[in-house]
Amino acid sequence: MINDMTKGDPLKLILLFSVPLLIGNVFQQLYNIADIVIVGRTLGMNALAAVGAISPIFFFLMFVVVGLTNGFAVITGQRFGAKDPDGVRKSVTVSTVLSTVFTVVFSILLAILMNQILAWMNVPKEIYKDAYWYIQIVVTGLIIVNLYNLLASIVRALGDSKTPLYFLIFASILNIFLALLFILQFHWGVPGSAIAVVISQGVSVLMCIIYVKKKFPILHLKKEDWTFAISKKSLDFAIEHLKVGIPMSLQFSILGIGILIIQSVCNTFGPDVIAAFTAALRIEQIATLPMISFGVALAAYTAQNYGANNFSRIKTGVNRSSLINISLSIIMAFLIHFYGSNIVGIFIGKGETHIIAIAKSYLWISTIFYFFLGQIFIFRNALQGMGEAFLPLSASIAELLVRSFAAVYLAVKFSYFGVFYAGPIAWVSAGLILAIGYYTNLLKIAKKARNNYNLQKRQ
Repeated sequence: MINDMTKGDPLKLILLFSVPLLIGNVFQQLYNIADIVIVGRTLGMNALAAVGAISPIFFFLMFVVVGLTNGFAVITGQRFGAKDPDGVRKSVTVSTVLSTVFTVVFSILLAILMNQILAWMNVPKEIYKDAYWYIQIVVTGLIIVNLYNLLASIVRALGDSKTPLYFLIFASILNIFLALLFILQFHWGVPGSAIAVVISQGVSVLMCIIYVKKKFPILHLKKEDWTFAISKKSLDFAIEHLKVGIPMSLQFSILGIGILIIQSVCNTFGPDVIAAFTAALRIEQIATLPMISFGVALAAYTAQNYGANNFSRIKTGVNRSSLINISLSIIMAFLIHFYGSNIVGIFIGKGETHIIAIAKSYLWISTIFYFFLGQIFIFRNALQGMGEAFLPLSASIAELLVRSFAAVYLAVKFSYFGVFYAGPIAWVSAGLILAIGYYTNLLKIAKKARNNYNLQKRQ
């Protein structure tokens, strides 16, 4: 169902929009969590370490695709907020063509360079084969991941966060079933888990396409929407998408690179540390899902209100989301502190006391800084919803530099415990940059609002 977010109570709209997103994000995480739990419980610690060693590459790929498709969808949301249905359809076709071309080229390059990438990441020899085949299968199915995220981001840009959720829930359950089937019955090992991910994601794409065709008239594309005449107008429209999509994709990919660097450092400490870091990172990703969901909701809310020139509503939405973030940060930190060890045991079994202790150490360190992480999501998505790409990208670069330096330097000084501080230090740095950028941008749009008011008054 299409939802106009330019009217009504801002907090209510953001909350109602974010709840389906939160549920969807939980089931999205089930794709990788199911891999970790099933592989760890059925194939052993080395198999778990194999999936964990290359999981940052998996997330890097997701970050790149999600960043690109979400960036393109900002333009779609702005066209919808401006009540321009022709612009919405044209944005969909331009986004489809650009993201598909990019994904195909990107997948080919990764497949060719994968051996070199794994060598750079210090993947241990005893887990190398499983790690290689798992990630190559995921890379092969990247076009499917792109199509789902493109469809989901476009539908969310129109104010509907529920439709993609239903198919994601079904696909997540299917993924678990297929992973168990391929590993336990077909004996395909770690690669079987990756095949399950790709197939289940493909099913969600097909279901989403069928539903959109039936229920979203505004997305019923016409023949002329697919006509890309070589003209200044068409070129400018494509560039408009790229100006938001590429920086957002770069921003997300930079975050992925930061995680890759931390993982490559952790890989030097052996399978036990890899397994512990893998389990702890999954728990943290679950704990921070509410923050991510509010950020995505805020991006859609901001894009529509920016397109409708409702600038005061943007500020109200951000302020109220920040209050929610404070509460969420405290709750999530409390839960992780008191129940983190029990949750780690779900992934690797309660008998692995040494690995559980390492994972718990990471969680105790990171939860203290959850507030800064939450504000990153809020400020970043608000800026992106306003079409501002440079500041979020700058903050991501700063986060990468700080995270990389801290990971390498602190690892030398304090072993793998030092690596655990790299992320939180980077969150604080990026959060401060984004806060300054957001409030600076508020001054700009306030000036724009005054100019529009004075112009209307003179007319």
